[in-house]
Amino acid sequence: MLLENRNAVIYGGGGSIGGAVARAFAREGATVHLVGRTPTTLAKVADDIRAAGGAAETAEIDAFDEDAVTAHAATVAERGSLDISFNVISHPDHMGKSVVDMAYADFEEPVTRRLRTMWITTKAAAPHMIAQGSGVILTYGGYGDPQANLGGLQVGFGAVEALRRTLARELGPKGIRVITVQTGGIPESLKEEIPAKARESIGKGIAEATMLGRAATLADVGNAAAFAASDWARSLTATKINITAGSVVD
Repeated sequence: MLLENRNAVIYGGGGSIGGAVARAFAREGATVHLVGRTPTTLAKVADDIRAAGGAAETAEIDAFDEDAVTAHAATVAERGSLDISFNVISHPDHMGKSVVDMAYADFEEPVTRRLRTMWITTKAAAPHMIAQGSGVILTYGGYGDPQANLGGLQVGFGAVEALRRTLARELGPKGIRVITVQTGGIPESLKEEIPAKARESIGKGIAEATMLGRAATLADVGNAAAFAASDWARSLTATKINITAGSVVD
């Protein structure tokens, strides 16, 4: 198994993306520590993992609470190691308008929230990874070609990408890798609050924008993240794993 005897902390572990990655990590032998604000969704993912023979624990924590995030990371590390930190927390995005037609507060919110939670969760994990001389920090989303009327969504992803580059440079000499799992959108992850016809239309648009004529799936995200976090990717850092099915050209 690719991640045997490793501890992975997944912030946003109760969501569709976080859950898919958690299941893939557990399948590959990791103990997954699911962090989020909604106990019921965390418990559902944990139960699925345990039913499949994996190991999972949950913690109800707000990722904006720096003290709580730091204390939780220390607890995980005390059990032997903290090997993987993956932040896939969703944030509110005010979309549908040109940025010049938006209030600055609405534009700024997803940018600062994404950047802040990434900074807090990385700061919590890094000291333990530095002490053990190894670790993997994963981000999610990436930055592709600009699109109109997405508000601060892509700007926020771009800010996290800039932070990822800095982290890779600073933490690489300590044995820590920093990688982005980049997608062009996962139709399966669209929230149920979105009307069914709108979800279908969005999913069709995501697929049509690709070279392969299909979008990546939740399973694809989990597999890519498991690979990125494993020793099979031991020479990869300061980069992204592009699973956009060709909608973003590198």
